[in-house]
Amino acid sequence: MRGHALRWVFRLVMAALILLLAMRTYEETGVAHAQSNGTLHTAGATITKLTSHSTSGRDGGGQDGGSGDWNVTTKYTIELRIGDETKTVSGVPDDSANGLQEGQRVQAGLWHGRVVEIDGRDVWLGWYPGGWDMALFMLYPLITGYLIALALAAAAYLAGLDGRVRLERQERAVPWAFGFLVGMAVSFVLMGCAVFGNTIAYWPLAPVGAGTATALAGLRRALRRARATRVEDAPSGSAPAQA
Repeated sequence: MRGHALRWVFRLVMAALILLLAMRTYEETGVAHAQSNGTLHTAGATITKLTSHSTSGRDGGGQDGGSGDWNVTTKYTIELRIGDETKTVSGVPDDSANGLQEGQRVQAGLWHGRVVEIDGRDVWLGWYPGGWDMALFMLYPLITGYLIALALAAAAYLAGLDGRVRLERQERAVPWAFGFLVGMAVSFVLMGCAVFGNTIAYWPLAPVGAGTATALAGLRRALRRARATRVEDAPSGSAPAQA
């Protein structure tokens, strides 16, 4: 009974994580699409508050005990009055906030009511290594593996509806493993691209899609082998008894 309850808790947690990842992917993809097409909704706004937040630290440093350069990073929180609403944008980098000041009239670019641009400057954080995004980054391998397993279970169930062959969970393990490895390989490629500034808004779809396609191809081969084995065993197993 306890194990059954734990399985349901796990499924509910995974469903929540998948829903959150889907929402974030839709959000980032929608913003990127609107920015590239110039279809953001624009509205006049007034900057009512501009707050800076600075952090400092050293970069680099080597084994010889030397230290890197001392750097100061400044980010801003901008509060805007748009009509009767007040909207706040946090984590705006210095180059995007440079020259803005309180009381200034600006044009805000909006996506479903969220501030994406101010006077043509990008102030949208995008995928950010903090908050819920950090949780999604850390748990993404688990989410990917779970989604691939669901796809395999559904495909195996549909293949077994005709009654000719059914694959057990252990028989789906090898296709799942290959699919998961492919998905993780694609993730590492995307991380490498992100280091050089080439981040795609819909990146979570690529590893899951590649991993699922690989796993389903492996499942198809496993089904063919299982069916061939059933056909070979059928004559001896189904031969009529001699009188």
